[in-house]
Amino acid sequence: MRSDSRELVLLFPGQGVQHARMAAGLYRHDPVFTETVDDVLERFGDAERMRADWLSERPSTPVDDVALAQPLLFTTGYALGRMLLDGGVRPAALLGHSVGELVAATLAGVFDLGDAVTLMRDRVARLRATPPGGMLTVSATAHDLAPVLARHPQVAVGAVNAPRQIALAGLDGPLEAAERDLRAAGFTVRRVAATTAFHSPVLAPLFTDPRPLSDFRLGRPRIPLWSAFTTEPVTAPDPAMWADQPAAPVLFWPTLDKLLRTGRYLLADVGPGQGLATPARRHPEVQAGRSAVTALLPARPGPPEAERAAVQRFLRVLRDEGLPAPRPTLSLVAAHTRGVL
Repeated sequence: MRSDSRELVLLFPGQGVQHARMAAGLYRHDPVFTETVDDVLERFGDAERMRADWLSERPSTPVDDVALAQPLLFTTGYALGRMLLDGGVRPAALLGHSVGELVAATLAGVFDLGDAVTLMRDRVARLRATPPGGMLTVSATAHDLAPVLARHPQVAVGAVNAPRQIALAGLDGPLEAAERDLRAAGFTVRRVAATTAFHSPVLAPLFTDPRPLSDFRLGRPRIPLWSAFTTEPVTAPDPAMWADQPAAPVLFWPTLDKLLRTGRYLLADVGPGQGLATPARRHPEVQAGRSAVTALLPARPGPPEAERAAVQRFLRVLRDEGLPAPRPTLSLVAAHTRGVL
């Protein structure tokens, strides 16, 4: 690596970036990705149905439903990470958002893969029992939103994605009332693709039981891992931190800000939609050119060959930065040339 190179940080997104056939353009074309997806889906159970839903333009379970979105975000995120790590990519750090943090922790060795899938299955089962809810992104600071939140105490800040990009979470009724107030006040509001009040205090009663975490043996990260819940590097196994995550706010921007103050980095969004690359590009360290942002997959859903082409561009970016980058596998290159799947 050149002395002036940036170090690589892999970013793993969470709920809201999912879409039909996300990352499917790599399936049956990259061996590591394919084998990892198959392995993880088998561990979740009902692998054939879940695989069919993932590869379908019109899945039998809506793609935004927690029962499909969460397992597939974990499965594809973990498989993309394994594809890069097994190919020789050596990140300086990992940072995830919501379920993406569990992906990052599993890749870092905090969780055994089987334990991580067990935890995901448990979380999905608990979340499915909640009344309908959701999330809103608002172009405002947390300070700007304080008066609205005071009028709607059942709605809370679920994520801080950028200084002026706040996600609010709550059950449908209170969230809809808050949305009306926000729009009337002139705020720009957008619904997140979620049917659950992720990272809201209304979920806290569901996660007081420490199982199944109490049965796991957590490890220390083998790759530096930053937590968007504590805004600090993860240094020691802490089951309580992981147990509280579904109801705790995601502090992505404060965590990213701390990380970027420690060096020069190439931030790589390893997930569909570039949902983390977009706010990362606004960070002053990136704007000043000290750090940079790239992405593994396209910003919008498209044909499968577009995903394979995006991977090729990503690998070129790594090489241009002087970072270790795997050679594309023969199957991936051949698939990209033929434009199949």
